[in-house]
Amino acid sequence: MLLRSLCLAAACCLSAAATHAADPEPSRQAQALRQASDAVIGLDVTVADGARSIETLGRQRSGSGVVIGPDELVLTIGYLILEADDVQIALDSGKRVPARVIAYDLASGFGLVQPLVPLGIVPAPLAPPGADTPAGEPLMVVSGGDEGALSIARLASRRAFSGYWEYHIEGALFTAPARTDHSGAGLFNAQGELLGIGSLLVMDAMGDGERSPGNMFVPAALLPPILAELRQHGSSQASHRAWLGLNCVEQQGSVRIVRISRDSPAEHADMRVGDVIKSIDGRPVASLEAFYKTLWAGSAERDVQLALQRDGRERQVVVRSVDRMQTLARAKGI
Repeated sequence: MLLRSLCLAAACCLSAAATHAADPEPSRQAQALRQASDAVIGLDVTVADGARSIETLGRQRSGSGVVIGPDELVLTIGYLILEADDVQIALDSGKRVPARVIAYDLASGFGLVQPLVPLGIVPAPLAPPGADTPAGEPLMVVSGGDEGALSIARLASRRAFSGYWEYHIEGALFTAPARTDHSGAGLFNAQGELLGIGSLLVMDAMGDGERSPGNMFVPAALLPPILAELRQHGSSQASHRAWLGLNCVEQQGSVRIVRISRDSPAEHADMRVGDVIKSIDGRPVASLEAFYKTLWAGSAERDVQLALQRDGRERQVVVRSVDRMQTLARAKGI
């Protein structure tokens, strides 16, 4: 592909910009960046009939993944393969290779896929634990598949991230400028080491309250502590936690419901779009992070006490939470 063929030129630019790089030899650095780019593949996914995630994510999904292991294990963003029935790896050559899902991890947001035939791809190395990436650092973003592309980005900020879909991680990486083909894309440093996996398009990459379009990447540093667990069980223990089926936004120190999943605990408890969550289990709620961490502190299946504000009145609601992982259509291989 034309855009991916620009890897060497981009690598040279990145090498020149990253004057603090550990490897002083530009040709070696360019080779590492080329290897990183070549490790990014495309993913075409068909989701099982009747899967709940079809309502929000669709049945046909496309994105990217990064080969990270000597067995050609592929790391991607979890929502691409959530409730997958069929997964195809799309190579730069145009060839399609069948694959199976190894893991979907709700807590981190990662997904793992294993090709069923050899790809002949050298894996990309993960950045070492504790590797520092200063704000403004020039980085490389690579997507795969038929429309795969490569571009240079800069780290805009690193901070905790709370998603509206009952999701929270620490140390999320935010980059600019924005890419629309972010799903599962690889974020690499100047040494060709994987820093993160693309998740979202955001409007506040700088995190300073100003409009600053960019992307959020799940940090690759979250993977090593749970990799063995993902291989063995298909998810981390942290993914087996209380779920209510709410989409919420944080607005001026309050948490407001904007969507309720069909046939979810929240729907069964007659919670409604527009309700403001004032407290959970007796603890005041002023942020998504506080709401999620209190929700997840207890057992996955339990009675959750919520105080809601609706039409100017406060009402008490008891919601029976469920283990989200038990509600998913089982992907092949898990």
